[in-house]
Amino acid sequence: MSTSQPSAPEGVPQPVLEDVPATTDGHPAPPESPESSPSAREGRPPMSLSPSRASDFMQCPLLYRFRVIDRLPEKPSEAATRGTLVHAVLERLFDAPALERTPPRAKALIPGQWDRLLESKPELSELFAQDDGAERLARWLTEAEQLVERWFSLEDPTRLEPAERELFVETELESGLRLRGVIDRVDVAPTGDVRIVDYKTGKAPRPEYSEGALFQMKFYALVIWRLKGVVPRRLQLVYLGSGEVLTYDPVAADLERVERKLLALWEAIVRATETGDWRPRPTKLCGWCDHQSVCPEFGGTPPVYPLPVVPPPR
Repeated sequence: MSTSQPSAPEGVPQPVLEDVPATTDGHPAPPESPESSPSAREGRPPMSLSPSRASDFMQCPLLYRFRVIDRLPEKPSEAATRGTLVHAVLERLFDAPALERTPPRAKALIPGQWDRLLESKPELSELFAQDDGAERLARWLTEAEQLVERWFSLEDPTRLEPAERELFVETELESGLRLRGVIDRVDVAPTGDVRIVDYKTGKAPRPEYSEGALFQMKFYALVIWRLKGVVPRRLQLVYLGSGEVLTYDPVAADLERVERKLLALWEAIVRATETGDWRPRPTKLCGWCDHQSVCPEFGGTPPVYPLPVVPPPR
């Protein structure tokens, strides 16, 4: 650990692990800790950052508050759920011997993984509860099949033996900030070189937006570096929606910059937690937000802030 940034200011309530939902792309959330169990969720400030929650704060601090502090419910979406399903299928495919990792085998996993997903989250059945639900479900499952099949044009699973799949990683910086997340796949070459791979069911961003897309991967690379002392050789984003692969080879200086950015971000989150000042940041993404009814930008009133507010020093 190389950082020597100060810890959270005195007077800020000591936080616990955040309980994070899946991302809009369906990436699974880090596992719950006892501190973030349902009985301990009311009025708890955050102590850790995942890539998705860091992105939430950068997108809109009030969205971060709604998700992490207030823990407001969000309706499941077809896109995010399809992403979760595809992630599960690509993970399970590697249970089969190399030569059996074929498109038909992968597509055959979809119904069973969908049943498992419904069993763990019965509320997902609401996605297809309308009159045309059966037809929409069939079309939705076909779209999942197409995404899974496209993956085979981008990577050859018969030549891959992942070192890890759906790997939960967590590390604590010297500042006390805890970074955590779930990496889709980690490959380790015979030379020891590490490749971090993430599946995306959407389309690849335009080149001018690639830096934002790589933020999540650099976050994971930083965690691996701090945990193992090894800078990953390659970061790889596999976009199943557009059939493209985005790669980046990081160096230590890159990850040091990411660490500084995360620490600055955390300091801003600490200030907002302490003051209760979570300002909305309107963007075109507001149209997809589940929380418009309680957002001031749409004439709503946020819930009563559930944490004590520390008055500013005089």
